[in-house]
Amino acid sequence: MTTVGILGGGQLARMLALSGAPLGLRFLVMDTAADACAGQFVPMVVGDYRDEAALSEFASRIDVATFDFENVPAESAQWLSNRVPVFPNPRALATAQDRLAEKTLFRELGIPVPPFATIDTREQLDAAIAAIGLPCILKTRRLGYDGKGQFRVRTAADADAAWQALGAQAGKVGLILEGFVAFERELSVVAVRGRDGEFRAWPLTENWHVDGVLSVSLAPARVDAALAETALAHARKLADALDYVGVFALELFCRDGELLANELAPRVHNSGHWTIEGAETSQFENHLRAVLGLPLGDTRMLGHACMLNWIGEMPDASAVLSEPGGHWHDYGKSPRAGRKVGHATLRADSTQGLAASLQRIGAGLGRESQVEPVVQALAR
Repeated sequence: MTTVGILGGGQLARMLALSGAPLGLRFLVMDTAADACAGQFVPMVVGDYRDEAALSEFASRIDVATFDFENVPAESAQWLSNRVPVFPNPRALATAQDRLAEKTLFRELGIPVPPFATIDTREQLDAAIAAIGLPCILKTRRLGYDGKGQFRVRTAADADAAWQALGAQAGKVGLILEGFVAFERELSVVAVRGRDGEFRAWPLTENWHVDGVLSVSLAPARVDAALAETALAHARKLADALDYVGVFALELFCRDGELLANELAPRVHNSGHWTIEGAETSQFENHLRAVLGLPLGDTRMLGHACMLNWIGEMPDASAVLSEPGGHWHDYGKSPRAGRKVGHATLRADSTQGLAASLQRIGAGLGRESQVEPVVQALAR
């Protein structure tokens, strides 16, 4: 029986393990926290990702390795790759960990991006603001996610505050200044590439964020076919360039009919959670198929789907479970402000049916503001 090792023991590892059970797979998770939620179902090795003793134990008990979040040290993935196959490859992980390397690759591949500049000093920040223009966003090159490690610069006077907030990170992880995109919509391509280069993608997904954290995802996104084809072409070009194996997400801004790449997530992705119930093959199963060199599953949708993220604490499940297409996912985490603790997915055969379910759930949970933009999108 094949054992899949997962670096990181959060909800993504948990859902990977649950999806792999029907395939007859075993799993081993490595995480720095003994109470990582995947450990409720999967054996764990607890240790620092740079601890070679812990990594050696982990490697000795698995046949192939993957990871569930992009801040696993790339050098640890490289160390493991000398002992067991690791997918996605450490190069893809390292590229996604550095916003400068990531944006540079996008540009080299002809994938449009907002203007950007590397920032190492206060003087460089002033020069970059003058070149890029206002507003703009100062970000850490590494370790930022869900809105962390960012400071929006609206006026020239904000430059001091931005440097005070993030300047200390310049010598540690580096900084990057990016032009602010006044986008109309946030979209994502969730795609998978197999060991043999086969590429498949799920329908384009539209996303809404609150305070930098994903709130709602709708699939398929209500966009024209040409825009969707362009998004998929960008994703395929990126996957081939990185010799990528597994599932990834390419996050995009849509402005005036143009797509601008925001970032690459080298793993199964929050905006693809709807695929568990809303697609022929989920992102989690297809990631495992790719990693193991198995044929990829069909990514076609089963009707229309919407995913609602639960942040901080779980609401009452009744409003969702009373819906014919309602599905509930509790990650087994303790409540904490800003923490992703679960999600729900709604599936329906028509946009009208999905909109009606969303309105009932919004009213039942007091989440009208969360569902209203999705209902409006479904009416386009």
